[in-house]
Amino acid sequence: MDGGGRVAEPLKRSSRTRRDGAPVKRPWLRLSPPIPPSLQRFFHRHLFTPYRRMPRGSGAIAAALLILASIGYGAVKGDHLPEVVAQFEDARDALANAAGFHIEQLSIAGRRQLADHDVLRLAGITARSSLLFLDVEQTRVRLKASPWIAEASVRKLYPGRLQIDIEERAPFALWQKDGKVSLIAEDGTVLGPLNDRRFAALPFVVGPGAEKKARDFVAVLDRHPAIRDQVRASILVAERRWNLKLRNGIDVRLPELGIEAALDVLATLDQDKKLLNRDITAIDLRLPDRVTVRLSDSAAQAREDALKLKKKGKGGSA
Repeated sequence: MDGGGRVAEPLKRSSRTRRDGAPVKRPWLRLSPPIPPSLQRFFHRHLFTPYRRMPRGSGAIAAALLILASIGYGAVKGDHLPEVVAQFEDARDALANAAGFHIEQLSIAGRRQLADHDVLRLAGITARSSLLFLDVEQTRVRLKASPWIAEASVRKLYPGRLQIDIEERAPFALWQKDGKVSLIAEDGTVLGPLNDRRFAALPFVVGPGAEKKARDFVAVLDRHPAIRDQVRASILVAERRWNLKLRNGIDVRLPELGIEAALDVLATLDQDKKLLNRDITAIDLRLPDRVTVRLSDSAAQAREDALKLKKKGKGGSA
């Protein structure tokens, strides 16, 4: 006690008591719902103990993770990620093949224009591929990404058989746009550039949008084989109506509506009057009640000379 009758207090108060003697409440324990005492002791022992000793080997693990992270970052920044992934997949497939999951039997059904190696290339299947790690859905998506393939199915039959069924799009016509000639399917899908002369005799359509409307127009033209066989190209004008370019150079202008009736008229005139064998350059069928014919320059000059002689003869006789 000091001279004033007060009890001496310790210079340092306990960190666990307040002045009034009540225990100090730790803020990190003020949670809702309350943490069980056993869990509180675990947190205090492992999370709040200074200079906690790390497990043996933690440094090596941290260093390895740092190296892997650095390699991954460098692969991404240097655009080498696809190569890294490809090497990983090759190593994985090699292990699977060594374990007996090599593709020993391969069957491809439904192909007509594509060869076996074309189908395998589109599917991403190589001699190193293993049946175990082959992604069926991804392979199907790769196959359908080709304009030649409309549908595809892939089945794995363990331990070493792979079956691929495809449905090809058939070449239907040739389509010219901006000076480039492409091979198209019946639904208008562009199959690729014309690189095979086997398809040179297919119907030839020209102009923007012609690839989508070719099927319906060719179907109408097929009902008039006498006209169809003389057509060199069908030209879509302003994506609304068609013109025919015949092999002898005559242009036939068809109406936007009533194509069937206009072709009937043209077929009748050709059968009765041999119209398509005459010295003309164009036939206009756009008006339903008349047919307009344009003569060639030589035919027009000959007709003009004939009219002059006829007028002269009438004048002389008069």
